[in-house]
Amino acid sequence: MDKMIIEGIRDFDLSETLTCGQCFRWKDIGDGSFSGVVRGKAVSVGIDGDKLIITNASESDRAMWQDYFDLALDYGEARKRIADLHPVMREAARFAPGIRILRQEPFEALISFIISQNNNIKRISGIVDRLCENFGEPIGGGYAFPTAGRLAALEPDDLAPIRAGFRHRYIIDAARKVHSGQIDLEKLRELPYAEAQRELMTITGVGVKVADCVLLYGLHRMDSFPMDVWMKRAMATLFSDIDPAVFGEYAGIAQQYIYHYARMHPELMI
Repeated sequence: MDKMIIEGIRDFDLSETLTCGQCFRWKDIGDGSFSGVVRGKAVSVGIDGDKLIITNASESDRAMWQDYFDLALDYGEARKRIADLHPVMREAARFAPGIRILRQEPFEALISFIISQNNNIKRISGIVDRLCENFGEPIGGGYAFPTAGRLAALEPDDLAPIRAGFRHRYIIDAARKVHSGQIDLEKLRELPYAEAQRELMTITGVGVKVADCVLLYGLHRMDSFPMDVWMKRAMATLFSDIDPAVFGEYAGIAQQYIYHYARMHPELMI
């Protein structure tokens, strides 16, 4: 089985990155490694010292994996810049310094975060798995995420096997708007933030929070700062004296540090 090794890894905790709620297709193998499917490729990943080891990966895909794990960005510098903005932020950044923002496929992120509404990570992952198993193309070791075209041809009732309830019609509406070109996800990378957010919110069931998640996790708009009920509570409790806009171009990284820190310290949220 082929292994690709990327050396010189810094500021990267695999578990914190893959279990923090930004993605839903990675599974903990139990030895510090994770298996998952990314961009139609089934692999397992692990870190040994400063080496990222990707099993079942082709050397020709090196650039893809460097992009996916956002290895070009200096997270140490980003962390320092946002940590200096607030004392609690300094503590949150120190608590989970290895979280990175993955560069996920935009359509997968859109559908995954539509599914995420009023849901927990375990159930979201189960629904996404069933979606892929029922409607994705089989690949060696798993299933690719279904294309917009495949889902656009379905009716909401056809999604009954994935057991996503009221979200079925949201998924179909999103797929049809993307497949028809009414929503051009790649174009949203360049639009002014508010305009990109409004475009996404023309999809049935997509509100501000889901739109912000898609912009951050699917389009790598690092100025995005998704706010669910938990994050609103964390900001009101721990950062009542600042506006998230202060985090600027690294707002998305700050959001992940705050979310993880608050989730791991529920006693601070009283």
